[in-house]
Parts: sequence; structure tokens; C-alpha cells
Amino acid sequence: MTASFISRRALLATAALAATVAGASLPAHAQEWPTKNVRLITPYPVGGGPDGIARLLADKLSKKWGKPVVVDNRPGGNGFIAIDAFKRGASDGHDLLQLDSVHLTAYPYMFKKLPYDVSKDFEPIAPLFQSFLFFVVPTNSKYQKMSELIADAKARPGKINYGSWSIGNPVHLGVEELQELAGIKVEHVLYKETTQLYTSVGTGELDFSVGSAGTAGPMYRAGKLRFLAVAGPKRMEAYPDVPTVAESGGPANNYEVSGWNTIAGPKGLPPAIQDKIRKDIAEALSGPDVKEKFLTFGYVPLNLDRPQFAKFIQNEANRYSAVIKRAKIELE
Repeated sequence: MTASFISRRALLATAALAATVAGASLPAHAQEWPTKNVRLITPYPVGGGPDGIARLLADKLSKKWGKPVVVDNRPGGNGFIAIDAFKRGASDGHDLLQLDSVHLTAYPYMFKKLPYDVSKDFEPIAPLFQSFLFFVVPTNSKYQKMSELIADAKARPGKINYGSWSIGNPVHLGVEELQELAGIKVEHVLYKETTQLYTSVGTGELDFSVGSAGTAGPMYRAGKLRFLAVAGPKRMEAYPDVPTVAESGGPANNYEVSGWNTIAGPKGLPPAIQDKIRKDIAEALSGPDVKEKFLTFGYVPLNLDRPQFAKFIQNEANRYSAVIKRAKIELE
């Protein structure tokens, strides 16, 4: 697979499929859809933040569509297990897929061979949320600002360590980008489980890591680790005392570390059905109960129309591909 899957021509073609004008009636086949149960396949395990949003969404869509929407958890294998189940499923939209940002924007540049082709297998239909991540340190860490962590890393190249759960996840790629921007070198330590990862930050075995409000938040609230800064454009509503990376003395040139989710359908799904799914998901995500969930997990709504979302995906892919190329990250 090459970067051509997100070529400008493809993006323009996607953008050309303009959303149904508000208030306009949908074609009959779209009005009647779904005609049977809908399966929402997710690569996330039961109990996490993305799974929680998927289940809340499924409940709301079931009521709106008058057909059960069943969440099918297929974790493991870098998400490839879920993707394979989706590819073997219904091609008429009755099987939908919850995708992580890396599946669309990082893995195509990282893996020599993928069990899927973004240009042939998916239609990213509805963006769900974005999660900006926090730099986390032990509670008693000597670092009070990002500037201090960066200065120490410059003074002691390769002596400061951080952890993540895999090669090519947003934490790994985000720190790789930080190294490039700040001119530092740190050691990457891999963990199998995020729980053990953030426990190791709390005990001081790791100098720092990067985590979400959902993964690192419980230990932060328990006082077992500290949020140094959030790698986003502004402070988080639920964590107003935590400065941004730029405010804390880190890179100020729009440096971000985040993950995001989208609901995808099969390639070639009729635009009218895509518009229906997108509109109904947007409505489902607009309720106060969803806002409360988003605050709990530190999620930010991705309110983007179809052309904006296509541009957003392109920009994310450009950024990740550059980081992956510079860091020479390649997986089988």
C-alpha cells in the first residue's frame, strides 16, 4: 500500500459527495434503511472509553432506527481482527466499524503489508471524538514543567525513559515528534498493559509517559501520578489547572498528541445512506448524557462536515507519515 490512498483526487471525490441539504428528503432506499439488525464492530475491549461511547451510541441508534444495533467487540491484533470481521460482513451498511486514527493515518505508512486497504475497504462516515493526551510524571517528579523535562533530556541524551503499549501508537509517534521538535533523545520502553504502564510511571520506574484522561486519569485522581501538560491546542475543560505543552515550555508550533475515532462503512456505500448514518450519529452525540461521558473520558467532539473531515484525515496522515519516515519505523 502507498500513500496514494489519500490522494488529493480521492479527497476531492469524497468532498464532492456533499451532505444532504438540511431538511431535504432522503431517497426511498435511505429512508427505509436499516432493514435489519445493525452490527457495530469495534477493535476495543469491553469497558474502555471508546467501548463506552460505542455502546451509548448503539443504544441511541437502536431507538432511532427501530432495529437493534449490537456492539461486537473484537480486540487484539492491532485492530486487524475487528477489521477482518468487518470486511467479511455485510456490504450494505448493516455492518459498521469503529476505527482508531492510526488505522487510517499511521499504519498505512508503517506496515510493509496490511490486511486491509483504506482506499478500497472503508468509507469514513462519522467522526466521533478526539482525545488530547497528557504528559504524565510521578507525583514526586522533579519536573514541574515541560521545559524542565526537555532540558534534562538534552543534558542526558538517552537516559530518560518513557513507556507506551506498542510501536506506532499515538503516544509513541507523539514522543517521536517531540524528540524531533525539541532536539532530544529518550528511551522507549514497551509494556503489554496500560495499567502496568501507568503504575510504572507512578512508582518512578518510568520518567514519564503520555496518557488520556481515561487511561491515566484514575491514577491522577488517586494522587499516584501528576499531569505535567496536555498536548492540545487549549486546556481541557475537566482539567483546567493543567497547562498546555506550549504553556509549559514545550514546542509551541501546534504540537499535539491525540487519538480520535470514526464510524466507517464499507466502500461504495450509497451517499444517501452515508448521509443518514452521519446525521443520525451527530444527533445521537448531541445529548447531555454524551457530553457528560465525553468529559469523563476527556474526549472532545469532532464536529466536522464531510469535506472538513477529509481534510482533517489528510493533515493527520501527512503529519504521521513524516514522523514515521524520520524515525524509520517499519513493521512487518
